[in-house]
Amino acid sequence: MTISYSFPRPRISQLAMVRYIWPKKTAPVPGPGTIGEEEEEENETLAGRALESAKPPPFKIGDIRAAIPGHCWVKNPWRSLSYVLRDIIVIAALAVAAGLIDRWWSWPLYWFAQGTMFWAVFVLGHDCGHGSFSNSVRLNNAVGHLLHSSILVPYHGWRISHRTHHQNHGNVDKDESWHPLTEKLYKEMDLTSRWMRFNLPFPLFAYPVYLWRRSPGREGSHFLPSSKLFQPNERNDVILSSLCWSAMAALLLYLSWLYGPLPVLKIYGFPYMVFVTWLDLVTYLHHHGHQQKLPWYRGKEWSYLRGGLTTIDRDYGWINNIHHDIGTHVVHHLFPQIPHYHLKEATKAAKPVLGRYYREPERSGPLPLHLFGILMRSLRVDHFVSDEGDLVFYQTDNKKQA
Repeated sequence: MTISYSFPRPRISQLAMVRYIWPKKTAPVPGPGTIGEEEEEENETLAGRALESAKPPPFKIGDIRAAIPGHCWVKNPWRSLSYVLRDIIVIAALAVAAGLIDRWWSWPLYWFAQGTMFWAVFVLGHDCGHGSFSNSVRLNNAVGHLLHSSILVPYHGWRISHRTHHQNHGNVDKDESWHPLTEKLYKEMDLTSRWMRFNLPFPLFAYPVYLWRRSPGREGSHFLPSSKLFQPNERNDVILSSLCWSAMAALLLYLSWLYGPLPVLKIYGFPYMVFVTWLDLVTYLHHHGHQQKLPWYRGKEWSYLRGGLTTIDRDYGWINNIHHDIGTHVVHHLFPQIPHYHLKEATKAAKPVLGRYYREPERSGPLPLHLFGILMRSLRVDHFVSDEGDLVFYQTDNKKQA
């Protein structure tokens, strides 16, 4: 097993790993003699735990599967459709209420609430893409197109790239979603792109750019059937989804011409921005930001199980139910066929098998405001991984922090 550090060293202790790979939460990496004994001991403990969590687990994926009750795998299309109906009713009610109240103070409340519902609709479309919505491919694709096109997401294009993400989770070279930048790629980025990648609010509005251009270091577009993302037999699906996306975009342009751009922006545009913020926040924090550094793999060290165990569950308070328990992410990543309404029970059943490989989420208040602190801390210290090594951890650009 090859563990990569920021510079070659014949031997390295856990404390050395703390100093050169494991930056403090907000300050530059300290030099020798600058860490207090208590902090040194705490950081060394965290480093040791990170290395322990990166070891191959003593269980197999079949052991986790066997621990999950059989009924958790059952997909009920009527129950899934009931969640679609629930979300559509709430979205319509919010839009009507916003138009009737029409006060300056009510619009920001509407934007947050409606944007959160757009995000909930996205999660249901995401379930369609995984096939956890129902056993019917036709039903999944029909509902998925309806839901995702309504929020300007190309259903098949994103479904396929998201499948790639799940199949390669935790793999530096092949993961698709918020994968780490290598040190070489990080240093090659222009200053503007690098600054926008790691400074709020720009990372929270990355999703539309990702749809058009993918991530740094990856080529292609979710809209082009010729993109490297897709196989030749998937190109007709991509064309269909791009046409549906275009139809929704045309509808919004027509409504803007008919009623003016401001009403469309107030009813749809600002909620869309809130939805994008939710999507980027949730996606990023399910793979970054744990107090204990998360391992990333390459080559022979990577496996589907080890990659899936690098994901993190998150608690979103009372929003858990609204966005269909997407925070139960570990079991979802390992078994994306489990319907969202069984994920909490499946996670509870799997935890005894996962043991120390499961990272208990920090409990949230009514609103998950604590997650923004975690996000900011991660953006300050999780900058790149080494260009080489089969087991790597995020490193910090100390010049950026200085």
